[in-house]
Amino acid sequence: MVKYQPFRGVVTMINDFPITPSGANEGCYTLMSVIDGTGRQVNFVVEPKTYFVDQAMVRIGDQVTGYYDADAPVPLIYPPQYRALVMVKETPGQNVKVDFFNSQLISSDGMLKLNLSPGIPILLENGQRFTKSPANRNLIVVYGPSTFSIPAQTTPYRIIVLC
Repeated sequence: MVKYQPFRGVVTMINDFPITPSGANEGCYTLMSVIDGTGRQVNFVVEPKTYFVDQAMVRIGDQVTGYYDADAPVPLIYPPQYRALVMVKETPGQNVKVDFFNSQLISSDGMLKLNLSPGIPILLENGQRFTKSPANRNLIVVYGPSTFSIPAQTTPYRIIVLC
């Protein structure tokens, strides 16, 4: 199970990131620098399989949240460099949470509970319909308003299942 860790900030740099000396994959990988409100910087390696919510085009100056595997090994360099699994371009009125949701559809941190209703699109990463229960899975949840309770409750706009 992947432990998704978020880092939120403003994109300050986007550059090509060569991964082979031959240049065979040139242009397929990028290095994206993100700085948060306290001045901490993280570099995300963005791969062809990095999932961008809403297929959003990210540019320098955009507010983003990058999710990476908190348990994956990383090089001991500064600024830290993580492999981006999911990237979210911040959009007013839209919240996104990437996490494992248990059998009661409560996130692993206990902060969000999903209330499902008929008609909520539950999709795979490739955009196809997911026909099973989203419980006990890693999910990308796109939602709007939520309650002020703990856990906060929401009816999602859509759910993307990370298989």
